[in-house]
Amino acid sequence: MSEIHSTRVKFEKVANEIEKRIQEGIYVRSQKLPSEYDLAKEFAVSRLTVRKAIDELIQKNILYKLKGKGTYVMSPQKIQSGRSGLKGFTEAAKEYGKVSQTEVIAFHPIKKVPTMIQEALKLDETTTIYELVRRRNLDESPMTVEKIYLAKAYVEGLTAQDFEGSLFKLLEEKVEIAYSHQEIEAILVTKELAELLNVAVGGPLLKVHSVTYTKDGVPILYDESYYRADKYTFKNTLLRN
Repeated sequence: MSEIHSTRVKFEKVANEIEKRIQEGIYVRSQKLPSEYDLAKEFAVSRLTVRKAIDELIQKNILYKLKGKGTYVMSPQKIQSGRSGLKGFTEAAKEYGKVSQTEVIAFHPIKKVPTMIQEALKLDETTTIYELVRRRNLDESPMTVEKIYLAKAYVEGLTAQDFEGSLFKLLEEKVEIAYSHQEIEAILVTKELAELLNVAVGGPLLKVHSVTYTKDGVPILYDESYYRADKYTFKNTLLRN
């Protein structure tokens, strides 16, 4: 084994161990790492090897340095809804290199449609409207709970299992999605949402009301969703690319 290869193996081993500790919560976001001297002593390597390991993790946006203060764990990047047009959750997850999972909590027609939803969708009282409730996860971590309302015409023939993937993909088999208007407010986490999103009761949460339209301005769906404020940021008016 060449000296260069041997050195690389050593600092990659150190880098992998530091990254593993971050993933396991031993080192948490914004925490200062032990000094290069202490890490070198712990891993029985040179300070140069530790420095190379840290530099590699800085390049991967896992660590960052403050001049004269040390090395810190990077805070996770927030998912920005709409950073490149109107994207569904599944599409946004792929953009960030993450794996999305969807749990369907409910899918059924509703008997008494709230006036606000009926007016938003511009539907009369004779139109059957379905409620779809889902929990969306990124890399198995709960991110959002969404309550979606759509006319029967868009979901006819579909079952709850069909909504475990991309809703936009399903809808675009029947209608062209063009844009969405969103209204966002900050609320406090309720007991029910705390359990679903794995966050503390009373913590910050983003409640998002949105209506998605065709290019002719016909409303397709009304969405009332709850997003973890520590994981998401938003833009208000989004165009479908």
